[in-house]
Amino acid sequence: MANFIQFIISKHKEILHLLLQHITLTSFSIFLSILIGVPLGILIGKIKPLRKPILAFINLIQAIPSMALLGLLIPFIGIGSIPAIMMVVIYSLLPIVKNTYTGLNNIDANILEAAEAMGLTPLQTLKIIQMPLALPMIMAGIRISAVTSVGLMTLAAFIGAGGLGYLIFSGIQTVNNNMILAGAIPAAILALIVDYIFGKIEVFVSPKGCSSIPNKKKSIVFNILLLVLAGIIIFSVANNFSKGHKKNIVVGSLNFSEQLILGNMISDLIEDHTDLNVDRKLNLSGSSIAFSAINTGEIDMYVEYTGDLLINVLKDPIIHDPKKAYEHIKPEMENKYNLTLLEPLGFNNTYTIATRKDIAEKYNLNTISDLAKISNKLVFSPTMIFVNRPDGLVGLSKVYNLKFQDVKPMDGSLRYSALNNDNSQAIDAFSTEGLLKAFNLKVLKDDKQFFPPYNAFPLIRKETLEKYPELKDTLNLLTNKLNNETMIELNYKVDQLGESPEKVAKDYLMSQKLISSN
Repeated sequence: MANFIQFIISKHKEILHLLLQHITLTSFSIFLSILIGVPLGILIGKIKPLRKPILAFINLIQAIPSMALLGLLIPFIGIGSIPAIMMVVIYSLLPIVKNTYTGLNNIDANILEAAEAMGLTPLQTLKIIQMPLALPMIMAGIRISAVTSVGLMTLAAFIGAGGLGYLIFSGIQTVNNNMILAGAIPAAILALIVDYIFGKIEVFVSPKGCSSIPNKKKSIVFNILLLVLAGIIIFSVANNFSKGHKKNIVVGSLNFSEQLILGNMISDLIEDHTDLNVDRKLNLSGSSIAFSAINTGEIDMYVEYTGDLLINVLKDPIIHDPKKAYEHIKPEMENKYNLTLLEPLGFNNTYTIATRKDIAEKYNLNTISDLAKISNKLVFSPTMIFVNRPDGLVGLSKVYNLKFQDVKPMDGSLRYSALNNDNSQAIDAFSTEGLLKAFNLKVLKDDKQFFPPYNAFPLIRKETLEKYPELKDTLNLLTNKLNNETMIELNYKVDQLGESPEKVAKDYLMSQKLISSN
């Protein structure tokens, strides 16, 4: 408990910043869900032929996994807050639409007949009678959606939109329970606060006779709550608008420690050596998302690896020589995608296979060929990405004739925990991961040289480099400044010692005199 409190104190600024992002994104989502869902519920109540197709479509969307929906949205609207908000809005529509429809259509027919007899038009009946009577039911649906939105918005971190999910997923990646709790607890508290606020609104909008709260008091409190919500939305719009005018360069990164360190390194270099402002869209959930984002202009640069571009983007055969691989990729990226490869950083973060040292001693494991001989006795827990990659388990199994007893994919640091708890006996890893050192694992030699080189380098949009030519010399300050041993140590500081990627990046740059100490 003391460690957690100390962690919260040391990270309070970052936590507050991410909490504000989470509130901003959630507020927008709730507002848009109401703006779309309530009229849609009224529409299907008035036009019966639309009821079944609209409800069927909303139900169908609801059945799509949230991560899959995010993945489907990215090619069309990119990364960042917009797809995150759209995803949450789509998932929030069902209870609002259904409750609006149910509330309006469960009103006593005699009341509606009386309204018609009094000469009220359908619009007047809706405004004066139906909406006030249906409002408690509608608010119940909005309340459900609002609380759900808080939890769903944690996924925004996967696509660079920030929020409390950044802490949760970073904690999972680095086996840092304090970081997970620092994101999860505020999210849970925020959900309870949202539930309380909308619960009060639900009571306040109850028709006279259904609530013990005087109408005057209800009106005052209701107006205060609306003003608070409006204030949050206005502040969020103004904040995003001002950011949009200050932003010059967008730097991205993937969602593991090394990438977060490198993303902060190149951001710090740019801010120290140029007059440009940097917007950091770090923690993107995979190479495909990062490449899609740079290809569509959502980000201007990020650190990429030769193996990823060679195999997953260009779909070319493996080139084992690092220099030849780089020289092959560079013109291809410029000609096909208008992307420029800057100079390599100096380390090769290729795939490896690792196991515990006691398992290695028991079976005399030194190479992957040794592993193949007894693989039918072991459980393998690779990352989900590794399972289906041609330079992953698919190709590796063919080359080494691996036949594991079972394959249990799991992402991030969870596979390290599974290995440590003997739920699995082998995992895939990156050769510069700090967790290899943290868990004191045995890395098996790739004796058949299956894995391609994964030399790291900054990948930047050609038009960005043409617009800001000073970026080339600035980013090339990192050329050959990072070898495998250095990268392992830097990752270890994040993964095991609990230092932030931002601090580790800045400290290293200052130690190399690449940025000023101010």
